[in-house]
Amino acid sequence: MDDPRHARPAQPSAVAATLDDADIHVWRLPRRRDEGRAPLLRALAGYLKTPPETIVLGENPHGRPRLDGAFAGRLDFNWSHSGERAVIAVARHLPALGVDVERVRPRRSFMALAKRFFATSEYALLAALPEDQRPPAFVRLWTAKEAMLKAHGRGLAYGLDKAVMSLDGDALKPVHLEGELGEPSSWHLEHWSLPGQGFATLCWQHETRQVRHFTLPS
Repeated sequence: MDDPRHARPAQPSAVAATLDDADIHVWRLPRRRDEGRAPLLRALAGYLKTPPETIVLGENPHGRPRLDGAFAGRLDFNWSHSGERAVIAVARHLPALGVDVERVRPRRSFMALAKRFFATSEYALLAALPEDQRPPAFVRLWTAKEAMLKAHGRGLAYGLDKAVMSLDGDALKPVHLEGELGEPSSWHLEHWSLPGQGFATLCWQHETRQVRHFTLPS
């Protein structure tokens, strides 16, 4: 597994051939607020060897994006953006794949959000931390929970409290899952910090895979 702190500069078209059923490629890309899905389409186009404008995106009943049209089923992917950065995860034959990225922003209401939407144990974990450690811990937990729910396919509507995480320093893992999420041992999480006080989590289910981190050349 690559060190997520050191993403390798590359172009999606240059590494597309190395993506097989044993790997997940993770891209960290700049994204302007007015770009919409353009960074995602450009990345997918590199793997599919086609111009971005030929790619058709659809959604599952819960809003999860997928490839439709001529390229349906060719790749599994998920993406997230926060501020001026995007993170894209790409794999083959891995439908349960989710990624989330969030900035740590001044937000007075985050403990109220945790009390309302997180599990009781997670709220207690945050409340027990020194005050200056609570915002980044909240964001760490949020990205892990959202990445898992996106991988599951239902997203936040399934319930943030259904995916209960533990956080011990930098160690983040699922400890209790409800309903269709299955057993915690069936899930894999990779979590990393980003420059500028942000965090991201990649989540997938079942088989072990190698994760490769990339960014575009400057």
